[in-house]
Parts: sequence; C-alpha cells; structure tokens
Amino acid sequence: MAPRLDFTSEAFFRDPPKAIATLRMSGPVVAIRFPLVGDVWITTTHEATAQVLKDGSNFTLRKEDGHVAGLRWWMPNCVRTIANNMLTMDEPDHTRLRSIVDEAFRRRATVAMEPRIRAIADGLADELFSAGSPADLVQRYARILPLAVISELLGLPLADRPRFIAWANTMSSLTNVASFFRLLFAFRKMRAYLERQLQIARVRGGDGLIAELVQVEREGGQITPDEMVSMVFLLLAAGSETTTHLISGSVYELLRNPGVRDWLAQDWSRVGLAVEEFLRFVSPVQFSKPRYVRRDIELAGVRLKKGDRVMVMLAAANMDLAVHERPESLDPARKPNRHLSFGTGIHFCLGHQLTRIEAACALEALFVRWTKLGFAVDVSQIHWRKRPGMRAIANLPVVPDGHGAAGSMMVRSQRAAC
Repeated sequence: MAPRLDFTSEAFFRDPPKAIATLRMSGPVVAIRFPLVGDVWITTTHEATAQVLKDGSNFTLRKEDGHVAGLRWWMPNCVRTIANNMLTMDEPDHTRLRSIVDEAFRRRATVAMEPRIRAIADGLADELFSAGSPADLVQRYARILPLAVISELLGLPLADRPRFIAWANTMSSLTNVASFFRLLFAFRKMRAYLERQLQIARVRGGDGLIAELVQVEREGGQITPDEMVSMVFLLLAAGSETTTHLISGSVYELLRNPGVRDWLAQDWSRVGLAVEEFLRFVSPVQFSKPRYVRRDIELAGVRLKKGDRVMVMLAAANMDLAVHERPESLDPARKPNRHLSFGTGIHFCLGHQLTRIEAACALEALFVRWTKLGFAVDVSQIHWRKRPGMRAIANLPVVPDGHGAAGSMMVRSQRAAC
C-alpha cells in the first residue's frame, strides 16, 4: 500500500525529497487519490515518467469521445473552453495547434528579447524596496517580471497589467473544490477580456503574438475562435505562473545556501547552469496533467487497465537516484542535468527558452543590485500555497541588508526573556 501523503501539506512542500523517497519505496507506479482529480496512478521514477510522456498512443490526454482526462463532470463550460488547449490535446490536434503558435513564436524570436527582459528585471530590482522594507519578493518581483514579459510578448496593454496580477493571485489560490468554484468568476472575466483583445487585433492589427496569431488565422490556419481564446489564456497563464514560482523558489534556495550564492556571485556566466539545477530541485510544476490508459498495459512492472488514469510526478523523476547523483542536494554545477521539468515528447514546454532567460535575468538582476539580500523572517515562517501539483511559495519577505531574519529571532528571544 502506498503511504497516505497530503500533496498540499506544508511538510510535503518544505521537504519534497523526503516525501518522494517515502513514496518511491511503494514502487515506480503507485495508486493514490489526488486532490480535485480523484483516483489516479502516479509515477515515481524518471524512467516511468519519461515512458508515459513519450507514449502518446497508450497514454492519452483524452478519451475516445474527446473528454479531457483532468476535467470532472461538474465543471462548467467556461472551464472546458479554457481547458480546450494544446496541452490537453492528443495527435493530430496537438500538432495542428502547436504549429500555429510555433510559427508565431518563430516570428517573435524570444531569444532576441533577452536585452528587454534584462531591462525589466533591472527596473524591478531597483524598485523592490520602493514601498518600504521588508518587501514580498513574490508579489513585487517574481510575479511581476514574467507577467510583464508575457504581456509585452502577447501585445497586451500596459495599463491592464494590474488585472493580470489579480487574476494570477486568484489562480494561485486554487487548493480544493470550494476554491475552484470561487475561481469561476475570474475565469469568466478572463475569457471575456481575451475575446475582446482578439477582436481588437482582428480589426486593428497591432504588435505582439496576439496580432501574429490572428494573422496566422487570417492566412488559413486551422483554429476555431474558442481555441484562439484558450491558446492566449494558456500563453498568459502558463507563460507566467510557473516562472513566478521558479524565480521565488530559486531565490529562497539561494538565501538558504550562501555558498551557492557566493559561487554564482563570483561568475554570473554560471547562472544558466544554476537555473537548470533550480528547475530540477525546485520543480515548480510537480505533476503533469492526468492521462487515460487506452489499453491494458504494464508500466514499470505494474499492470494498468484500460480506462485508468495516470499522472507523472515530475518532481519525483527529478529526484531519482538512478539518474542524478545525490538528488536531494542542490548542486548548481550539476552536469549532466537530466531534469524533466519541461516534460518530454510532443508536449515538451513551448516556453522553455523564455523561462530559462527570465529566471537567469531575474536572479542576476536581483543579487547584483542587492548583494546583502536576506530573509525578513526566520526560514520556518516561509510557507507554501496549498495548491496541489504546484510548489509555490505564498510570500517571501526579504530585506536589503540581510539582517531581517536575525533581527526577528532576536526580538523573539527578547520577548521570551521578558
């Protein structure tokens, strides 16, 4: 029997290697009950995870009737529309939609955006403590940077950025069925907003990926109006949310590990290598979307039946001793680094280049500007959102001089003495 783990608990998010090691003892494929999804099999090894992600004939994101594996019968139409994107599609629909957005990304050339991303990061780093100290690094830095970048990439108005931040915060609050229903109002507003932006681009044209997607549509690209909405939603949400938590999780690890921080500060050309390790070690996306088992099959020695559902645990694949030496340790110079944080197979992350550039620019800008950055509270007071499948620090209070945590500990000691 698999251990009963709470994948939304503080204990799990604070020390994933410990929980994963316990889970893996039950086998490479384990039956669990996952929040919002229900009964599923999960993979706990790199090999089993890669097999599921690459085998699109035996493990599909939809049933024969087209129903998405992760959607439940009680979920409303607005959610189904947004979920009808290339991340939930099998072949040939996946390639049809992926080719459209690939073309738009090629036109935009995300690598060429690095100077602009660096400028945005430098500006945000300069303003981190403009409203006072301590500052919440999640809200004032890690969330704003990727939202600013993807907004510019899409061609969305600068004035609308506060509403994107509010929507992102609402989505991050998803923890259970009750919070899911609270999200519906935000989903409806986002859908209406994106429909308006697409229509504006159809009438007026413009700059950015939205206008370029509309141009692809005008040139005969096979995409429906609902698929256009879900595509832009995917780029806006997925293009910012996971990077937010990669940046905040990486800063958390650097503040906890001064030796790693000093190693980076000695030579910032190493930051790309370090980002790969943060992708592996932080693993902001912990699980994949559920997949249906299309026929009776054996996966890593475990018999699965047709109709079962399976989710790959990316965080467990990234902590597999069979692939990574001392996987429970943060090693910024790790080579090779075979993490699966961007997935593999046909659904390999479209925005992997953008994510890597944003994380590298964010870390360098922050720690070059604030060389003595430190926790504003004791590390035990840092908490994670209780969101299943995503490792997301809720708030990360920091101070510019590195004395915040020590100061708070001193205050508690003085109060105890009194």
